[in-house]
Amino acid sequence: MIATRVPTILPPRRVLVVTLRFLGDALLSTALVHSIKRRWPECAIDVLTFSGTEGAFEGNGDVAQVMAVAERASAGETMRQVLALWRRYDLAVVAQTGTRPFLFGWAAGRQRVGLVSAEPGKSWWKRALLDGYAVFEDRGARVLENQRIAHLLGSSEAPTVVPPSAGWGVGAVAAAVGFDPAAMPFAIVHPSPRWRYKQWTRDGWHAVVRDLASRGLRVVITGGPAAEERAYLDALLDGLDRGLYDRVDGRWSLAQTADVLRHAALYVGPDTATTHLAAACGTPTTALFGPTDPSIWGPWPAREGTAYARVAMHQRRGNVMLLQNPELTCVPCQLEGCERHRGSHSQCLDRLSAARVIEAAASLLK
Repeated sequence: MIATRVPTILPPRRVLVVTLRFLGDALLSTALVHSIKRRWPECAIDVLTFSGTEGAFEGNGDVAQVMAVAERASAGETMRQVLALWRRYDLAVVAQTGTRPFLFGWAAGRQRVGLVSAEPGKSWWKRALLDGYAVFEDRGARVLENQRIAHLLGSSEAPTVVPPSAGWGVGAVAAAVGFDPAAMPFAIVHPSPRWRYKQWTRDGWHAVVRDLASRGLRVVITGGPAAEERAYLDALLDGLDRGLYDRVDGRWSLAQTADVLRHAALYVGPDTATTHLAAACGTPTTALFGPTDPSIWGPWPAREGTAYARVAMHQRRGNVMLLQNPELTCVPCQLEGCERHRGSHSQCLDRLSAARVIEAAASLLK
C-alpha cells in the first residue's frame, strides 16, 4: 500500500498549485486544479509554472492568475521568488517531488500538501514540513498521480484535463483555417514533436496526408513557431503535393490551436503536448508512441478515462487511439531514442507502418 498523510485542511481562500515541468505536463496538471476548484468553488487558485508553459492555462476558468519562473534559474533568482511568495496562500499544492518546487510551495503556503519520493532518505525533510502528502509512484499515470493529491484534499471525482481557450467561436475558427468547418470536415496533422527521438517517418506522414485528403478531408498541418521546427516541416513536406494540405505552423497560440481542434474531425500526431491537447479537447485523436511509456504519459481523453497498458499494438481510450510498435521487444524503453539522446532516431517509430496509422485514423472517422 502506498503511504499517505491525510491533512486536516480548513477551506482555503487562496491556493497556489506549483507545477514545474514541460508544456504537456502543465496541461495535465489542469485536472488537479479543476478538482481543487470543484472541492472549494469559492477559492482563488493561482498557478506557478515554467516560462513558456503559461499557455496551458489561458482562458481556464479555474485559474485566477498564472505566474512563471525560468526553467533554469540561478540560486539567487530562486531565493527572490521564494521571498516574494512567502506565506501569501492559505494552501500550497506541490505537484512534483523535486526540491525547487517544494521550496516554492513551502514558502507560499501556510498549509502545504504534495507528492514525495518513495525513498525516505530523499524525502524525510519534505514529509516533515508538509501537512499532507502521497508517495509518488514513479510508473503511475501522471494524471492519476496528480489526482491522488486531490483525493488527499477530499475530492473523489475522476480527473478532467481542462484545455485552454482563446475564446474563438466558429467564425474565428473559420477565419483561421480559411474555410467553414461546418461545411468542410478537416483533419489536423501535427508531425513535429519537440525532440527528434519522437519523430515518425517522412514517407509515413506523406501517406497519411494523401489518405485523409482522399477521404474528402481538408488537411491542416500545424507546428510551433521555432525556426528548427519550421525547417523540419520544410524538409518533411518537400515532395508532397501542395494542394493536399494547408500549412499553418507558427500562426496560432496553444489556446487558439485548442479552439480549432474542438471543430476538427480528426487529429494525428506523435507524443507531444499538442497530442495531449487534442485528446483533452475531445477531438478524435490518433497518437503515435515510440520510446515513451503510455501507462505513464498516455494522452488523457476528454471524458473519464483509464490508464493505458504499458505496451500494445493499439489502445482505445475514449476519443484517443494510441499506437505502438511492440514488434520490437524493447518498446517502450523510456529512453531518448536508440542512441540515448534527444537527437536520436527511434527504430520503433521508424518501423511503424503507415498502413497501421491510416487504419487507426480511419477507425476514428466512423
